[in-house]
Amino acid sequence: MSAATVGSLKHKITAHNGDVTGVAFSNKTFATCSGDKTLRLWSTIDWTELPFSPLCEHKYMVHCVTFSPFGGQLATSSTDGRAIVWDARSAKKIVEFEHSSRSSIRVCRFSPDSTLLATGCDDDTVCLWDIGLKKLKSQFEGGHEAAIVALGFSPCGSYLCSGTPDGDLKVWDAKYGHGKFLAEEKEAHDLGVNCCEFSPSYGSAGCLSQVSVAAQLHFLLATGGHDNTVKLWDVISDVAGSPNLTVALRDTLIGHSESVMCLNFSPNGKILASGSGDKTVKLWNPLKGEVLHTISGHGRYVMCCAFSTDGDLLATGSNDKTVCLWNIVSEEELANAPGYEEEEEDLVIVNPDSLKDFTKWKVEDVCKWLAEIGLTQYQENFKKNAIDGTELKTLNDTTLNSALGIGALGHRNKILRSIQRILEHPYVQPLELDAGVPDEYLCPITREVMRDPVIASDGYTYERSALESWVKSGKSRSPMTNAPLLSTDLTPNRSLKMLIARHSLKS
Repeated sequence: MSAATVGSLKHKITAHNGDVTGVAFSNKTFATCSGDKTLRLWSTIDWTELPFSPLCEHKYMVHCVTFSPFGGQLATSSTDGRAIVWDARSAKKIVEFEHSSRSSIRVCRFSPDSTLLATGCDDDTVCLWDIGLKKLKSQFEGGHEAAIVALGFSPCGSYLCSGTPDGDLKVWDAKYGHGKFLAEEKEAHDLGVNCCEFSPSYGSAGCLSQVSVAAQLHFLLATGGHDNTVKLWDVISDVAGSPNLTVALRDTLIGHSESVMCLNFSPNGKILASGSGDKTVKLWNPLKGEVLHTISGHGRYVMCCAFSTDGDLLATGSNDKTVCLWNIVSEEELANAPGYEEEEEDLVIVNPDSLKDFTKWKVEDVCKWLAEIGLTQYQENFKKNAIDGTELKTLNDTTLNSALGIGALGHRNKILRSIQRILEHPYVQPLELDAGVPDEYLCPITREVMRDPVIASDGYTYERSALESWVKSGKSRSPMTNAPLLSTDLTPNRSLKMLIARHSLKS
């Protein structure tokens, strides 16, 4: 990565009079909130403040701001005990929620389908609110013994993760609202959890539309804490939406010298940003656990961070009362960055019949896989050590070297990259195994391969120009469901765009 490109300051906002506690992007609007009780909205075109900004509805510190996935709404939460949902275009208040205790609400998050708002409160409870009906749907209590400071919906929307200053991490049933938590990690961070974020592209998140009801779900969760570390967790359910859930530590990322205060994945999931009390932001390759770049520039703690919807910018907020907007590496540069080298042969993922349930691979399946990636010389060692699918996904550089006798660094890296390929897309048959064009690469309107795929408010992906023409012609209903399109905002589907580009190069 070139330091001249990555982490260079594009713009600084100095309008707030208090700690900057939250930053968030939609396609056209950038939002910031602060200890000065205000929510401010900015144009992402020229960074001028919008005419109706600032919004001064809250009476005390605003802790959090977040946009709905489709960008039509945004929500704030405050020490005044209220969470407010706003219309992102007019800044008019849609609905206001309040915990029964009227305690400070530290964090709020929209569900992936934008129908629910989750709030975490100082009263140790998590609430799920139905935005359309403007009422409480579920309340989770009795699980935590400290204020809720971190929340994150799984990409499928079925699960909600919460974290607290006492270090506990819990996963709740967001689909049916069952009161008891489904999984927990006691002392996930020794000195307390500050933040949590699910990867938008890892594992099942990258292909939810192709996951059957009976399929296993596998997500990647990142957490940050007062122990100065970022931790990565595998969150796995036995079938889609099942209450049978496991959370297992995957990796611990060490690099910060003070508490990790905030986390955010880039839209394509390839970069994880972490902000810290050490005044820096680190950009990580989450699959390799490597630091790609460190950004310095704030005078005090970095309290919040967020990627723009196209991934080209990273916003950071600090208790130095400033917001900084940093240039981030472009997709083309990222493809050539040292942390993301890809060998052509690594793109071929074998044993497609077994890919649907990686954990059920037998030792013989693993050996076949070794043969097809050209490393048959290690089959005997894998047999002797009974490395099946479950064990395979736990391997790291150290165990490959010391326990399995793979001395060549290139061979170890090749194995680890190939494992990650499978974990990233466990339900998608490799492109190389299908000479035709996958149906999901075709726009539902034109039935042509998409060049600029975007996600509409109905949850489906279309060619941008096709859907824009659809709307301009006076059609206000979804081409796929015939239900009303609740918003005209379009979100770039960067993961799909990269898969289409890769397919085009190989065909």
